[in-house]
Amino acid sequence: MRFHIRILFFALAFVALAARAQLSIEITGAGAQRVPIAIAPFAGENAIGATPITQIVRADLERSGLFRTLELPPLNPMPTEATSINYAEWRSRLADALVVGSVGVLPDGRYEARFRLYDVVKQQPLGAIAYTLAKNQVRATAHRIADFIYEKLTGERGVFSTRIAYVVKRGDRYELQIADADGAEAETALASFEPIISPAWSPDGKRLAYVSFEQKKPVVYVHSLVDGRRAVAANFKGSNSAPAWSPDGRTLAVCLSREGGSQIFLMSPDGSGLRRLTSSPAIDTEPRYSPDGQWIYFTSDRGGSPQIYRMPASGGDPQRVTFEGSYNVSPRISPDGRTLAYITRNSGKFQVALLDLVNKQVQLLTDSDRDESPSFAPNGRMILLATVLGGRGVLSAVSSDGRVKQRLTVTAGDVREPAWGPFTE
Repeated sequence: MRFHIRILFFALAFVALAARAQLSIEITGAGAQRVPIAIAPFAGENAIGATPITQIVRADLERSGLFRTLELPPLNPMPTEATSINYAEWRSRLADALVVGSVGVLPDGRYEARFRLYDVVKQQPLGAIAYTLAKNQVRATAHRIADFIYEKLTGERGVFSTRIAYVVKRGDRYELQIADADGAEAETALASFEPIISPAWSPDGKRLAYVSFEQKKPVVYVHSLVDGRRAVAANFKGSNSAPAWSPDGRTLAVCLSREGGSQIFLMSPDGSGLRRLTSSPAIDTEPRYSPDGQWIYFTSDRGGSPQIYRMPASGGDPQRVTFEGSYNVSPRISPDGRTLAYITRNSGKFQVALLDLVNKQVQLLTDSDRDESPSFAPNGRMILLATVLGGRGVLSAVSSDGRVKQRLTVTAGDVREPAWGPFTE
């Protein structure tokens, strides 16, 4: 009982600290041919008294590396979603797209944010929508607006409303944190004086599986983000590690040493129905399901050096996947199942590589030295990873074509073990 009280105490204490420890994002490389977009300040948005909605939307779109937001002079009158658009005027400002809107107060004290998106080049509206929000929902609403704009202009779903998980080490304390995709609104799901590793999101975004050393050995937990409760999923003899969810959320793949050696097992998230999947004298670890649930990719040294293999999720013969280099680990499959991100050793450096599973071409995406834990955004456009900079862990992100690069840092703390959450709507 004392142990649980201790963990709860630190979880509550660190929630208060989280607001002062947000991730800050620095764009270190941007894509070519970014779409110039004008986002006029929404009329009335300052009445909410928070960070303006349009400021958050601009930051989201800039961070994607696909858009360049234009600086606008003071506008009088301020255009709104009801304004008649002079396309020639906005084209003269070099805008390819335009967003205008307004924020009004509703009778119940909440707010309504209305906006309209235009294609300036084709001189046509692309869509309009209105969101109802409370004062504490400004950031969430802004992310939804950015997602709408992103999808209309690219044809892909935006990920600004998704969340990320990561572990921060401050002194001898470890914190499992959940934050918006832009690093804001960070909250501590768990804090402990023992290491926390390998967070993995359930497909519905309501649970996290992770490994904690609170019992002085690696144990797999499943943690509900709805009510904060958690339960032991795997605490067998030996090591319990590397949890990964099946696409339907009904199965966890884990790495266990309960029968000697490190092998992959399948089980229900509540720990029942344990079934061994791999059988080899080698180390088999880091399982990951393919998006269709048909395959499990994993790391194994059965060929003499760490390489990535795959095998049917129902069992069967493993097939080797990586062949370039003598060290390839941590497989992560893109949401469309077409590419594989992993960590490769390249001239003594550990970097993120991307393998096209169709044509077998390999591309190095990063130029850092000590990368680990790659994680795809749910639209497959970006990859979140941990690396080391100046002697401490930071998070980075790189686009799947290698052109856009970001760095996410916390003022004080060593940041590791990132995991990008799924779409939840």
